Amino acid sequence: MLRPTYPLRTERLLLRPFDDDDLEAVYETHSRRDITRYLYWEPRTRDEALEMVERRKLETAIETEGDGLHLVAQLHDSPAMVGHVSLQWVSREHRQGEIGFVLHPDHHGRGYATEASGIVLRLGFEGLDLHRIVGRCDGRNNASARVMERLGMRREAHLRENEFIKGEWTDELVYAILADEWRTAGSGSESGGTSE
Repeated sequence: MLRPTYPLRTERLLLRPFDDDDLEAVYETHSRRDITRYLYWEPRTRDEALEMVERRKLETAIETEGDGLHLVAQLHDSPAMVGHVSLQWVSREHRQGEIGFVLHPDHHGRGYATEASGIVLRLGFEGLDLHRIVGRCDGRNNASARVMERLGMRREAHLRENEFIKGEWTDELVYAILADEWRTAGSGSESGGTSE
């Protein structure tokens, strides 16, 4: 079971559960075509953003296989959402998890996705004792691929036209990192992250 004490702190960010005040930032981010271009869903309406926030508000702990943890990332000195990150417990038997992240374009290029995702990896390896964590992205999404590479994840697969999304065949990149690789690389200390 993983039930973090919030907020979680990095050098520049606070990670915390979603709340009602996040609706406008979620809508502003998820309604953009440049954000959803490489994701499974189309730009969200305000009602769809509200539905997402309501679901995410409940996903603050992982108790059993299949549960997900979804956290807002914000700067220390601002309540505004920079983006959000997730950890999914994929398999208890195989000790597998999956990470995800979405960042508003106004905050791209500053390392926030890497910083926030580093905490999510730590939660998976230290909090859930996972053996392996994967991340996936559309093969055209170079920015997401670079984030996973900066996290020390290795590209394990480039699946050619494996999914038909939004009317076109798309490639998928699969990245992964093992607990031993994460520890050896010093990610446990570099990613930082403490509770307040």
